[in-house]
Amino acid sequence: MLQHFHVNTPLLESVSMSKMAGTAVYLKMENCQPSGSFKIRGVGHLCQQLASRSKGVVCSSGGNAGMAAAYVARKMGLPATVVVPSSTPPLVVRRLQEQGAAVKVAGKVWDDANAEALRLAETEQLTFVPPFDHPLLWEGHASVVAEAAAALGPGARPGAVLLSVGGGGLLCGVVRGLKDAGWADVPVIAMETVGADCFNAAIKAGELVTLDDITSEAKCLGAKTVCRRAFELSQSGEATIISELVTDQEALRAVQMFLDEERVLVEMACGAALAAIYSGLIPRLQAQGRLPTPLRPLLVIVCGGSSINMEQLISLQQKLQS
Repeated sequence: MLQHFHVNTPLLESVSMSKMAGTAVYLKMENCQPSGSFKIRGVGHLCQQLASRSKGVVCSSGGNAGMAAAYVARKMGLPATVVVPSSTPPLVVRRLQEQGAAVKVAGKVWDDANAEALRLAETEQLTFVPPFDHPLLWEGHASVVAEAAAALGPGARPGAVLLSVGGGGLLCGVVRGLKDAGWADVPVIAMETVGADCFNAAIKAGELVTLDDITSEAKCLGAKTVCRRAFELSQSGEATIISELVTDQEALRAVQMFLDEERVLVEMACGAALAAIYSGLIPRLQAQGRLPTPLRPLLVIVCGGSSINMEQLISLQQKLQS
């Protein structure tokens, strides 16, 4: 029988966020996963399918996919190599090493690290663990919606699901999970930060776009091109996807408010989704007729993040609020 590496995370109602949104807000606390983020759902599922007889795994990551791959490989008794870009905080490198992974730094952004990980997979016969672009990852991530549906109970339906988009793996998984739950018509509000907005840029251009550079401090959203499947979902009518941007300052403010009000520290990439509530986006979307009034409860995927601690938070505050 396949073993799950992820845990069934709490679904918590936030009174303060509900007040701001004008409807009940439920938080799916993926920060509680053993690796610190939702990534373990898909990575665990993929590794079980592909890596059980492997010499080891290799993953390219700005942090969270690497943490998930390192955790799962350790549990499976496999060696793990995680290739990270030079922009990765030392905190993440240390945590990856604590999980037993060998860490290699390659290039400036994730795309550079990914090229090196693909090379290692080929030359050393390792199982390549992509951070977001694989159907097995999406299949694993879909479990987050199944859990939320079970916790909300029969007959309950969210008015929208809020999540952050980096490479688009969580978005693909959530759309699949919504279909499986019979919620295919529930809109998904896909949040990115300005400067790490490859999904929004693709929607505006009507085709996949590769950003020149990642200029946002939300480094874990830092894919220069969104996965093709995420873009196809935005165009095909299979799902209602509302793509929105917030500034780094708004994402950081959301992280700070979430820490104050919910007593949980998450990284900037997660702050992008939370900022949809804290920046007043929900009433704006209702005023534009893009969300209904009254609105059913909102489901927020608190994706978590392993690249944050108080020292990192203070450093972001100094950088972005100066």
